[in-house]
Amino acid sequence: MEAKSKTVATIRRPVSGAQAPPMTRGEPTYATSNSQVTAPPSAVVYCEGNFAQIDGKTANGLVRHSQAYRILSVIDSTYSGQDSGSVLDDAINHIPVFGDLDAAVAHEAVIPDTLIYGMAPSTGRLSTADRGVVLQAIELGMNIVSGLHEYLSDDREIANAASEQNVTIRDIRKPKPSKDMRLFDGSVAGVKALRIAILGTDCAIGKRTTATVLARALNAKGIKTVLVGTGQTGLMQGAKYGIAMDAVPPQFCCGELEGAIVAASEAEQPDVILIEGQGALSHPAFCTSAFILRGSQPDAVILQHAPKRVHRCDFPNMRMPSSTSEIALIEAFADTKVIGVTLNHEGMSEAEITDTIAAQSHKIGLPVTDALARPAEHLLAMVVAAYPGLTQRPPAAAV
Repeated sequence: MEAKSKTVATIRRPVSGAQAPPMTRGEPTYATSNSQVTAPPSAVVYCEGNFAQIDGKTANGLVRHSQAYRILSVIDSTYSGQDSGSVLDDAINHIPVFGDLDAAVAHEAVIPDTLIYGMAPSTGRLSTADRGVVLQAIELGMNIVSGLHEYLSDDREIANAASEQNVTIRDIRKPKPSKDMRLFDGSVAGVKALRIAILGTDCAIGKRTTATVLARALNAKGIKTVLVGTGQTGLMQGAKYGIAMDAVPPQFCCGELEGAIVAASEAEQPDVILIEGQGALSHPAFCTSAFILRGSQPDAVILQHAPKRVHRCDFPNMRMPSSTSEIALIEAFADTKVIGVTLNHEGMSEAEITDTIAAQSHKIGLPVTDALARPAEHLLAMVVAAYPGLTQRPPAAAV
């Protein structure tokens, strides 16, 4: 990609789905360290004008859950001085929001290790204003993490600045050379763990958040579960296994995902492997759901749906599909079954959530819940109802 390609300002869109505040207050999610003795690097998440919005989904996900980085603060002048948890989920998480990088750095005793670009604009590009913040962070000696389609390590100005300051640039979406990529070979069929894909009826609808909540609930129940990430945010959060599928050439998408699942199975010996969904199978702008279904060969699918969303995200002339039509398409496309539906409660009142759960469950004959607005136990029960043997088998051996 050309280093001097035209930049486009990020788009601000209404809050949605997993980015919307839950209707009930749960325990706040804190950035946590992983099991290593060394604490994870500290990070400030840059999300100017987009925190708690769809295009800020990377920042939203990181303040809810992060193993790879210790999130110190968020930058978004819209919410300067507020608590990010209160803004996002109406639950204090003690991760403050600042108006600019200077304020975020001044708040800390030492300069943070990392600046994370916390937006996922539909353009996939860095705006002129954002470029200035990235260069400022590099000048301060901060490493840079980006999930853009525009690789900052290929940008001459940014790369030279990083080299001069001896800091690193981590482009999450930058794939390895195609010569090192893996073709699908069918070895996923030998994976013993139950494989469940979390798909949706649109992009930016909460699939990753639902998958994260379900993984926690299963592990808390003693059902060893590994979440395989398929997008930049999941990898930034610390997913041990996964790939940024929308940056992999189509020829290798199925094989690369299969390789991640096989690696997770062999190394972790889990009871369940969850596969994070991308886009929607019915969405003409995305093909990742098709690759996920082919590459993971899931035993089951949980479908994320936004009942109040009228049109596809970024496509005002493209109406949303129904949950029933998406279920029919998924089950016709792949040898799998949908075992339940989870709601994205954007634009819904508490009463509407309750009524919709009941109506949808009656209509499709499957369990329905909301991963954020209802207890995680409901999501867990959805899986156990479909696979009761999960609670009857001995716990997976520790690795």
